[in-house]
Amino acid sequence: MKYSRFFLSIFILLSTISLISCKNEDPTPSTSTTTTDFVKGADIGWLEQMEATGYTFYDSYGTQKECLDILKEKGINTIRLRVWVNPSNDKTNGHCSKKGVATMALRAKNKGFRIMIDFHYSDSWADPGKQTKPAAWANHTFSQLLDDVYNHTYNVLDTLKQIGVTPEWIQVGNEIPGGILWPDGSTNNWPQLAQLLNKGYDAAKAIDTNIKVIIHLDQGNNNSRFRTFFDKADYYKVQYDVIGLSYYPYWLNEDYTESINDLGNNMIDITSRYGKEVMIVEVGGEDTEALNTYNMLLAVQTKVKSVPNSKGLGVIYWEPEGARSWSGYSLSAWNDDGKPTIALDAFK
Repeated sequence: MKYSRFFLSIFILLSTISLISCKNEDPTPSTSTTTTDFVKGADIGWLEQMEATGYTFYDSYGTQKECLDILKEKGINTIRLRVWVNPSNDKTNGHCSKKGVATMALRAKNKGFRIMIDFHYSDSWADPGKQTKPAAWANHTFSQLLDDVYNHTYNVLDTLKQIGVTPEWIQVGNEIPGGILWPDGSTNNWPQLAQLLNKGYDAAKAIDTNIKVIIHLDQGNNNSRFRTFFDKADYYKVQYDVIGLSYYPYWLNEDYTESINDLGNNMIDITSRYGKEVMIVEVGGEDTEALNTYNMLLAVQTKVKSVPNSKGLGVIYWEPEGARSWSGYSLSAWNDDGKPTIALDAFK
């Protein structure tokens, strides 16, 4: 009898402790992200075609899973998608149409990811070395190009809105230190470039005033490059909300340790000079140097978080899932066995 009373007393005590503990827990824990979260992102423009061609994804333990679920397990909370005007069906240089982007954006949104849309204003890659007009716009007058930019931007975003997806951010152009839609929107003709960029801004705000518009340059460690561009942008009254930066030590032919402080100093300078938020919208490192890429990603996140007044929004890896065996791209964060490299653990 004494033992029965003893065990009964212990049971009551443990039950009471458990009840108190439960009361201190959040009764409705949420797995969704919020707009105050630091952005930990992945650009996954190749994913739909990788799946279509039968590529199989595995988590770090060798379990077959959907790529988006693996990315979420690695701490990714944001998905970036590029959109082209009339793309080809080329495996790596095509797709990413309005319809394809809508499909991927809805999938990502339904899994709780935040969304960014990157408008290239081309039928394929736009970057510092090429800003080729879409074939359908090639012979248009400048006045028609203004309508083209507005209508394309509006139509893509309206399509997304109709299926329940309103992105938090859009980019008006991709890596545009030389402008867009050459030659009409080249930085050799800033008055026209400013008008084109503002058409993209206006279209986004017509869909939803809460969408933040990003202007994106490469070489995020190069302060002179950013001052030159954004001084002109301010002079010609370009409207935008966020400055986007690419940072690829590989393409700079140096280790990240040689330029990471320049990246941090540049972000601090441009947030102060232009009063804007900043985000690393593209970053990457060699898949064969995964530990170095891991360390680089930690360092980049630290620099972004160190931007004063919480103006550093986050970091997005460009095509982490784009395994070299499928894409030929050497800066993914995926092994040829279908598993992510340790580089992505930097986001956990």
